[in-house]
Amino acid sequence: MTKETAIIVCPGRGTYTAQTLGYLRKHHADKSAFLGLLDEIRHKSGQMPITELDAASTFSSATHLTGDNASLLIYACAMADIMSIDRSRYDIVAVTGNSMGWYLALACAEALSLEDGAHLVNTMGTLMHEKAEGGQIVYPIVDEQWHIDQTKKTLVEDILQEAATNGEALYPSIHLGGMIVLAGDRQGLATAKKRLPKEDIFPLALAHHGAFHSPLLDPIVPIAQNRLPQTLFRQPSLPMVDGRGVIWSDLVADLKKLHQYTLGHQINRPYNFTKAIEIAVKEFAPDKIILPGPGTTLGGAIAQSLIEHRLYGITDKENFKKIQQKQPVVISMDIPEQRNIVT
Repeated sequence: MTKETAIIVCPGRGTYTAQTLGYLRKHHADKSAFLGLLDEIRHKSGQMPITELDAASTFSSATHLTGDNASLLIYACAMADIMSIDRSRYDIVAVTGNSMGWYLALACAEALSLEDGAHLVNTMGTLMHEKAEGGQIVYPIVDEQWHIDQTKKTLVEDILQEAATNGEALYPSIHLGGMIVLAGDRQGLATAKKRLPKEDIFPLALAHHGAFHSPLLDPIVPIAQNRLPQTLFRQPSLPMVDGRGVIWSDLVADLKKLHQYTLGHQINRPYNFTKAIEIAVKEFAPDKIILPGPGTTLGGAIAQSLIEHRLYGITDKENFKKIQQKQPVVISMDIPEQRNIVT
């Protein structure tokens, strides 16, 4: 059988929800060694085990969405899913991710061992929970068919420029396909919410999120670099596409620069997920784009990124749905019928 090529897109914060509670128990009861490794890391840190969080009878935002718990919980689900991909059918040619998903991408590409990847994710999640300032809101900049709406985009740009002129802390945080995520302090976010027209649930404040990917996190950078030394990093076995759209080639990555980017620019500067998808698809031409769980929320952002550049012949939302029904390009492992395609 001829293998299909694929890229893996790792999820970030906010993907483990009430709908995904019990994900590890449902899909990965056979991975006790891996989950035991993660629980041991949590035990040493005096934190609730990942398996216990996943096995809770009810979902609690105050427990499951905070950085100190959510980060490694998402790492566990995504990495276990990646282990489940049938490599006799799929040749993984590159890996990328959204926001925290960059850390998962490092482990997927073996630039970090599974244990060191878990240590980095748990350390950063806890650090963000304890020290991150501000928050994030998300707002759509596309029309009903997922084309960029220039009027909405210009409005967001004007709001950001006005905030900068007025000395308010409001910044572009993540370019997320048809969404823009803004980061800021209380006043900056209040200004944005006041200026942005109400649209369904938007502008939407992201629960338990700090002002990720913005200068408000500058103080975290030296702490992170001190706690997580360059010696954790090693040569990746797969090409990686970061949050600027920069490709880190396998076997020849500059580990000093990789460490500096991961615990520097990636923390306190904007993350361009849209660009990462564009570059990954254009440069590696994968047959499939595999999105590990938990959750499926990145599927829309990936589709919107593809629509913007007319990739795979995808031109709008309806066209994407038809292609997905006939022969999926984007495979979300948290959708049962799509999971069966790749496991």
